[in-house]
Amino acid sequence: MLTYIIKRLASAIPVLLAVSTLVFLLIHIIPGDPVDLIIGEQALAVDRVALRSELGLDLPLGRQYVNFLGGLVTGEWGRSIYDHRTVTSHLAARFTSTFILAACAMLIAIGIAIPAGVFAALRRGTLWDQLAMFFSLFGISVPSFWLGPVLILIFSVKLGLLPISGRESLISLILPSITLGAALAAMLSRLTRSSMLEETGREYITAARAKGLSERNVIYKHALRNALNPVITIVGLQTAALLAGTVITEKIFNWPGVGMLLLDSINRRDYPVVQGCILIISFAYVLINAATDCMYKVVDPRVRL
Repeated sequence: MLTYIIKRLASAIPVLLAVSTLVFLLIHIIPGDPVDLIIGEQALAVDRVALRSELGLDLPLGRQYVNFLGGLVTGEWGRSIYDHRTVTSHLAARFTSTFILAACAMLIAIGIAIPAGVFAALRRGTLWDQLAMFFSLFGISVPSFWLGPVLILIFSVKLGLLPISGRESLISLILPSITLGAALAAMLSRLTRSSMLEETGREYITAARAKGLSERNVIYKHALRNALNPVITIVGLQTAALLAGTVITEKIFNWPGVGMLLLDSINRRDYPVVQGCILIISFAYVLINAATDCMYKVVDPRVRL
């Protein structure tokens, strides 16, 4: 198993290099001069030259790329144009908030989806099954940019139970976590149900029941464990997507995460911080997907690289 994990993590290195190269090229190939975007076309020539030198844009493209890769390895991702703090300090201060929000949203989604999916599968065709699938369809259909404001109106404005925005305490996590986790819980519950129905119809389940195993052991020890592989796939992909897709939710709830930092940096035309935000989100996506593949091996030893 250790060999599999090492190989899988090693295979992520070329992907990280490709992502880094793509981000570098996109920033330099897109139309427009970054200097013009940052200080405007009417700026003095001396200011333009100084900023171009500060950003390293006066160097040949090949040299810029080498410096870029070297900075990624050493942690020198540049400095913010806005406040001259290092990009890594900005990201370190904000990534924790985004990670906590994404983790809470995922815990809510898993805590609701897997029990609901198993419950619906065990009661296939009943009213409970139909209700569970109705609510899952409703959850998938509701966009986060609508659900967030509605939750704020109900629980913050009308009832005054929860804070509207910011990160003041643990209860500040409740509304944004539900907003992010609702659609994911709906999707996971449907996937868990279909996967459980498939597994409970297999021959090994019939054989386990014929051996006299309790229904609890048959369902939770055998069927559910084998049904988790496709669920793990979606959980891994969606965890990475949550880290990349919290921008709207962070904006709605004024949550101080990477999404808010990215939006603020774009508005301020803070080129180095924008690049850093894109890189950290991309790296998180790749590494979480690699970790998901490693989880396959833990759940199902039959998996091969």
